[in-house]
Amino acid sequence: MIKIMFVDDDPNILNGIRRMLRTMREEWSISLSGGGVEALEVMQQQPFDVIVSDMRMPGMDGAELLNEVRQRFPHVARIILSGYSEQKTILKSVGAAHQYLAKPCDSELLKSTVQRVYELREFLENPKLRSLLSKLHSVPSLPSIYSELLDELQNEEPSIKKISAIIKQDIGMSVKILQLVNSAFFGLRREISDINNAVEYLGLETIRSLALALCIFTKFGENQLPPGLLTKLWAHSSTIGTLSRRLALMEDKTLAQNSFTAGLLHDIGRVLLATNLPKEFLECVNLSEKQGMRLTDAEVEIFGASHAEVGAYLLGLWGLPESVVQAVAYHHQPSRTEDTKFSVLSAVHFAEALVEARDETGSDPGSHVDNAYLDRLGMREKWSSWQTAASEI
Repeated sequence: MIKIMFVDDDPNILNGIRRMLRTMREEWSISLSGGGVEALEVMQQQPFDVIVSDMRMPGMDGAELLNEVRQRFPHVARIILSGYSEQKTILKSVGAAHQYLAKPCDSELLKSTVQRVYELREFLENPKLRSLLSKLHSVPSLPSIYSELLDELQNEEPSIKKISAIIKQDIGMSVKILQLVNSAFFGLRREISDINNAVEYLGLETIRSLALALCIFTKFGENQLPPGLLTKLWAHSSTIGTLSRRLALMEDKTLAQNSFTAGLLHDIGRVLLATNLPKEFLECVNLSEKQGMRLTDAEVEIFGASHAEVGAYLLGLWGLPESVVQAVAYHHQPSRTEDTKFSVLSAVHFAEALVEARDETGSDPGSHVDNAYLDRLGMREKWSSWQTAASEI
């Protein structure tokens, strides 16, 4: 049974939530609290899986409450449910909440959102990693890209086109921009997975606030990691994103943008592991080299989960499109899905297989691909044309 805490200073809202979710009483254990202090006291006495809080409350507001929850109970999934949508308030809650819902909230949307964040907790069984990822509210950015963005933002007439191009170069920036623009606060009737559209929609002031006030795009040093590791990870991710988009354009143009996004973010879990647990990550690297095993397998042995699971868990909590989350989760093992036709996952898996084969001298082009998956999709005859596309990247 999922244990959920709802927090709102308006008793009528809480009573409405109770009535709205009456049909879930066999599956959910619901607690109602009229304020942040009261909620924290209850959470100190019993465990909860999810907390859903209003934003504007007297005393301790929703952002302050969820920041406290993030520190004290990092395993708890955090959702903001609020009708107060001024930009300053939205930005204040970035980092405190995993997802955002706007009042009035449709009961089915609330149910599906809570269910999804709860299932994501179960997806990653390692409690140490769950706690680590629940505490994260940003992904490290490469220093050179961070500086480049600030330089452009500080121009008298910054260019949206240039800013979009800079953001596309970085995993952390891309994730956080997409997380914010897809939140319910902005009331969009469609998902945005294109950085150009996201930056144009959010505007330069929002981008500037995110970069400067919230320290989301934080400089990160590599002093505990092998020299150039993050740079190499990014170069690889950029290549996979570009090729994933190219393959999607060849097979299904409607998947192109999400394929680029998924390719760009497919190794975000590895970035998180390397930068947050550098000592353990180096153990993975050493184990991989000594035993001649894949780094992904070494991650499972050291951390209890691979970078694919870690990345998918975080992106799912942050509300990225499901097709992107699935591609990140299964890009090494697409046969674990029930896909029968080309998808975003297909684009990312095939792109990575093609790049690995291209970059590994003397490698069999088909040695890196999930052949059973390729045959299930009936796309083996496409391989040679995809190889040509890969050689052009």
